[in-house]
Amino acid sequence: MLGGPVAYAVQPDEIMADPAKEARARDLSRELRCMVCQNQSIDDSDAPLARDLRLLVRERIASGDSDGQVIDFLVARYGEFVLLKPRLTPQTLLLWLLPPLALLGGGVALWVFSRRRSESSGPADPSLLRLSEEEEARLERLIAAESPPEKPV
Repeated sequence: MLGGPVAYAVQPDEIMADPAKEARARDLSRELRCMVCQNQSIDDSDAPLARDLRLLVRERIASGDSDGQVIDFLVARYGEFVLLKPRLTPQTLLLWLLPPLALLGGGVALWVFSRRRSESSGPADPSLLRLSEEEEARLERLIAAESPPEKPV
């Protein structure tokens, strides 16, 4: 890690005696959003509500709930917003599909732009770059009229 060890907000009095259950509680806590901080998990947050949620997770684990039951209980109580990574449901489909669709749309737009640019940069017909005989004669007259007369040496 670049910045040193991560400091978690879990207090010593919250830690469960059984290491396996504590590991489950920590894993679940990393998936749950602090309702106060909003962009932090309850595992990272020092907010009192995050502590209450950490304790609630540990109570549910101690009472024998599975990880899914703990998550379902918290979602039923606080709504889908409590999850840092929302579930893939019809209501969250746009949330999950918007980033890849935006990237795909940007890629298509760049491809179309580059195709148009390459088509417009080169001449369609090379004969369009040549001057007609009439244009060449006129150009020579203009050059001769503008250039100073040559002095004999």
